[in-house]
Amino acid sequence: MLDVDLDGQALVRRLNVRRALQLVFDGSGRETRAGIARATGLTAATASSLVAELITRRLVVEVGPAASTGGKRATTLAVDGAHHLLLVTVIRFSDVQVTLVALDGAVVHDERESFTPVDRDERIRGLISRVGRRYSSRLLAAAVQLPGATDGQRVLQSVQLGWVDVPLAAQIADELGVPTLLVNDVDAEAVAEMTVAADTSGRRLFVHLGIGIGAAITLDGELAPGPSARVGEIGHVPVVFGDDAHDCECGRRGCLESAASMTAMLGDGFVEGMDAVAFDALVAAADPERLTAGAVALGRVITMLAAMLDPTEVVIGGAIAGLGEGFFAQVRAQAGVAPTGAVTVPVRVATSGVGGHVGAAQLALGSALGVRWCAGQLRASEPR
Repeated sequence: MLDVDLDGQALVRRLNVRRALQLVFDGSGRETRAGIARATGLTAATASSLVAELITRRLVVEVGPAASTGGKRATTLAVDGAHHLLLVTVIRFSDVQVTLVALDGAVVHDERESFTPVDRDERIRGLISRVGRRYSSRLLAAAVQLPGATDGQRVLQSVQLGWVDVPLAAQIADELGVPTLLVNDVDAEAVAEMTVAADTSGRRLFVHLGIGIGAAITLDGELAPGPSARVGEIGHVPVVFGDDAHDCECGRRGCLESAASMTAMLGDGFVEGMDAVAFDALVAAADPERLTAGAVALGRVITMLAAMLDPTEVVIGGAIAGLGEGFFAQVRAQAGVAPTGAVTVPVRVATSGVGGHVGAAQLALGSALGVRWCAGQLRASEPR
């Protein structure tokens, strides 16, 4: 890890090491020592010293000569994907997935296991421990993505998992021997969207539809957290009233989740991460009136939040793309009627093909090394 030393000189060097590493991440396979010196304003000797440290730490590797500019050809640098690994655990309602990601964004190992409420905790810990032991010498950091509110170290509350005030990060860190952080699943999706986006400037509202419904806000590509780690807990805000309201799992009536969650619209057969064939069958058998009611309820909430936050755009993630353009058109039509004094905000579906581990992996990378992947660097590839 690129630890921060309180000594002034050491702190400056740590910051310069991070700057150099980020430049290599930005131009992996193209960056050179001379390029780092130019971009940072440092001397050639200092830039070379920083690169030497990054190579020693197995974060950067020399990959070959740069294109000739008339003199001696420089040596290009790339992110070293052959050693350090980030262990990402994604916990859903009925299964857990552990993915190992190399520093160059490649998936090295991917393993998934289903569980029941009875054996859930045992299977989650067992899978993390088994994979962690196999790759223990290469682990740099870990992240756990889960449904529920977390402060990064403790699960404050997860209704889906039935956890309250669980020190999960410390437990996993003790098992793996590396720093571990926790992240809410919707926050992780928002980070993933920003990781693959060409433009991350401005404020964005991300809304996820699944068994539950949550939201996240990013500002210039970074999460905008609240003081109690509960930004985006919109699923149990009442938005449907009177005879149209349905009972909600929380015990109230008319909550957003009771109308617009995937289980509310498609039935209890929906599970997070289900295969496309089974999902399409649920959509084909769905009650059109329930789908319309869900689209209207979701559109209302987006309208309210957009008027309050004035975001650059609203991004909807989860399984919404599988509901078809007709459903999304209804959401967009409802959200497209801006309140007096407000403006219409663009609403789009989240980028497709982004691996479910990407957001948590980026947060683990940032926590460990203080750098970011660029658009297109993270590859949801077959394990190598």
